[in-house]
Amino acid sequence: MSKVIDLNKPVRDLIEEYPEAARIMKELGFESITNPAMLNTAGRFMTLKKGSVMKKIDLETIKKHFEAEGFEIKD
Repeated sequence: MSKVIDLNKPVRDLIEEYPEAARIMKELGFESITNPAMLNTAGRFMTLKKGSVMKKIDLETIKKHFEAEGFEIKD
């Protein structure tokens, strides 16, 4: 089974499906992702696409990092 990351899916849902996504996102610069309160509030509507703009993290960098960890990217 391949692991698919949907860039338009809420971050909280991604982490529920793939707990290792939290570690990957933290490595990319999403420091507050490991804060349960933040995950349960902003994480309900924040997507990787929105987060990349807000945190000024290049979307291509995010895609490459997830692909290197064995994920398939759905845009």
